Amino acid sequence: MADTYQGEFYCVKCKEKREAEGDIVETNGRRMAKGKCPVCGTNLNRILGKAS
Repeated sequence: MADTYQGEFYCVKCKEKREAEGDIVETNGRRMAKGKCPVCGTNLNRILGKAS
């Protein structure tokens, strides 16, 4: 049961913000969303903040 995040990511390769969906992972007390760019297929990351 993985949580998902749907919203804006910044694609480093395209240099633009993209709407995408990704899974939420938690590392060292920080939550991060990981997804794929719908245009170029590059991995996208977005830091969501501290996990509670």
